[in-house]
Amino acid sequence: MSEPSLPVVVIGAGPVGLAAAAQLLARGLEPLVLEAGPGIGHAVRAWGHVRMFSPWEFNTDAAARALLEAEGWSAPQPTHYPTGLELVTDYLAPLAATAALRGRIRTGSKVVGIARRDLGRLHDGAGRGAAPFVVHIETCCGVRVIEARAVIDCSGTWHAPNPAGSHGMPAPGETWHAARIAYGIPNVLGDERAAYTGATTLVVGAGHSAMNAVLDLAELAKEAPGTRILWAFRRPLGAVNFGGGAKDGLAQRGELGAHAQALVETGAVTALAPFLIDRITEADGKLAVTGRQEARTTTVQADRLIVATGFRPDLSFLREVRLGLDPAVEATPALAPLIDPNLHSCGTVRPHGEAELRHPEAGFYIAGMKSYGRAPTFLLATGHEQVRSIAAYLAGDVEAARRVELVLPETGVCSTVHSAATSTASCCGPASAAALPEPVSAGACCGPALAPAPKSGGCCG
Repeated sequence: MSEPSLPVVVIGAGPVGLAAAAQLLARGLEPLVLEAGPGIGHAVRAWGHVRMFSPWEFNTDAAARALLEAEGWSAPQPTHYPTGLELVTDYLAPLAATAALRGRIRTGSKVVGIARRDLGRLHDGAGRGAAPFVVHIETCCGVRVIEARAVIDCSGTWHAPNPAGSHGMPAPGETWHAARIAYGIPNVLGDERAAYTGATTLVVGAGHSAMNAVLDLAELAKEAPGTRILWAFRRPLGAVNFGGGAKDGLAQRGELGAHAQALVETGAVTALAPFLIDRITEADGKLAVTGRQEARTTTVQADRLIVATGFRPDLSFLREVRLGLDPAVEATPALAPLIDPNLHSCGTVRPHGEAELRHPEAGFYIAGMKSYGRAPTFLLATGHEQVRSIAAYLAGDVEAARRVELVLPETGVCSTVHSAATSTASCCGPASAAALPEPVSAGACCGPALAPAPKSGGCCG
């Protein structure tokens, strides 16, 4: 391990990054949090209009709560489902303002490179693990350099959405028409309402983000005649998983899938399934989206696209770090088999921590949503457990690092061919720290587990 006097650099001042800082402090280690955005929770604010489908009881970290409570903070109602904005204003912002953390967070500091001091990725040697990390940070005043004893990358995946193109690359024309394409969940019922009112919108994706976008558009359509919704899936409709319904331990998430399914079945939304997008052009002032339906080439027209096809990790600034990544999932080889949606069909995620998150570069970790690579099953509580375990290990407490301190709700979600049975019955047993079933391909969508607002029906981010 590098010089103990150096800080542990934490990348990202979101919920997992700030939890990492709190856990490090609790272990007597010095954290330095680097946030690319102008303020803490920058990515969370981008989906601030979205209501989470995990209540407060699953959304706060124990070490973070201890820092807050020492300064008189009162925890929100544990059964309340916060929006992204509430997560920031009621938890992250007060946490960042505590005496313990406020001098250890630097906003407007984008990490653009990480390496070992004087050692490129190729250079080997017995002293590599003892050399400090050199972190390059882009700020308003140019690039600065900081040394660190360890690095925990909690930067998330929000700013690296998957494209609409069916091959995993942007479809020809997708970048060109970017002004009319939104990724994730735009605020259709809020400040972006005018762009979607009376328009035809094509939503691409089958997960919770897509469901939330469709529900918001359906709510808008009730008030704005002429608002039309097309929903493109990459698989046949019979293979689309709308979730665990009433059996989902996160009730809001179960309702989300049930509402989305009802919109398709009643014809309130026009489903295109399967529909594999090949190119995007313009015709008659509209976007002309050409794709394949079975053996036919089809072109549909829409005023706007919402692409909700998931996210991927940004690895560009880690070129000089020795990473160990599964070739498909882009998580560590130890974690990937536990979360790979191609292998597993059932609901929760087996507990894991420092050991499963290790990379060949000693002292470097990826935690939070980014640790899951391209898998969509991340839950916020899982991220808290990850950084607790990492902090314990960095402090030399191997026993605590290996101990499991995580309890998750039963998801009731299965990635099987859709049927009446899968929409009403859970395929998973109770999720507990002691024994968790295999993970699911259709878990939480992005960052925290997200779900619809009780009345508006819109939410995921």
